[in-house]
Amino acid sequence: MNRFVLRQSLLLLLTATIWGVAFVSQSVGMDYVGAFTFNAARSLIGAAVLIPCIALLKKTQGKNGDQEVHKKEDKKTLLTGGICCGVILALASSFQQFGIMYTTVGKAGFITAMYIILVPILGIFLKKKAGLRVGISVVIAVAGLYLLCMTESFRLEAGDMLVLICALIFSFHIMVIDHFSPLVDGVKMSCIQFLTCGILCGICMFLFEEPKPAMILAAWKPILYAGVMSCGVGYTLQIIGQKGMNPTVASLIMSLESVISVLAGFVLLDEVLSKRELFGCALMFGAIVLAQLPKADDKRREDGIYVRDF
Repeated sequence: MNRFVLRQSLLLLLTATIWGVAFVSQSVGMDYVGAFTFNAARSLIGAAVLIPCIALLKKTQGKNGDQEVHKKEDKKTLLTGGICCGVILALASSFQQFGIMYTTVGKAGFITAMYIILVPILGIFLKKKAGLRVGISVVIAVAGLYLLCMTESFRLEAGDMLVLICALIFSFHIMVIDHFSPLVDGVKMSCIQFLTCGILCGICMFLFEEPKPAMILAAWKPILYAGVMSCGVGYTLQIIGQKGMNPTVASLIMSLESVISVLAGFVLLDEVLSKRELFGCALMFGAIVLAQLPKADDKRREDGIYVRDF
């Protein structure tokens, strides 16, 4: 594994960690506010957090003598990518929130993580080959997720269908980021993404819910964590970490959020892991390691002999 792939993989692993821990804050936050209210608040906070980050990065680039050239086409691409990601994120997060309300957390976690299967399937239509080893890793990861999350008979109810739609939309989200991330500034695109998502969820909040400032203030801790860490930091790391990575491998790494959410529940909520769940965690980590093992041609690629999409 070359240094670039290792760095990107670690960024995506950090993303999965932040998202996994955010599951606790998301659950607590829903005790006070509705789904659209929670998503709107966390998204707008995420966008606000990134504004000073963008200014700081621009100032740092100026001190280093880097001249950032802004073309009309680049700005258009940035705006298009940010809005597309924001619309998709608003749809996915909303379907997930409502799905969790009508199904068990275990089934919701497993179905949401089905994007690790859906991403390579979508990649086939976009002529992105994942390879046999990655395919085997996906199968192992799904088996691990099943053991980790499923504790009852698998049967799709109304809530399950909502979460399944969420998984499909998240798959498109990963593919859209894979397309735009090499073309634009990741932090700026993430900021536009959250602003778009926050506005859309905010409109739905006023149309379908009755947001009360007192209840939002009561949920300030989970909303703040979800906004600053899960949105502002997590999704930005996803955009940066996915740059140059195989989207199937990226989805495998990010699916570790299911494992980390269970571990976070164990540490923060005193939830006990069964042997079945621990074995599921082990399978998930094994799948990630298998997908990231160096190939025979990695050394030649690093030496510049040839470059091939993997």
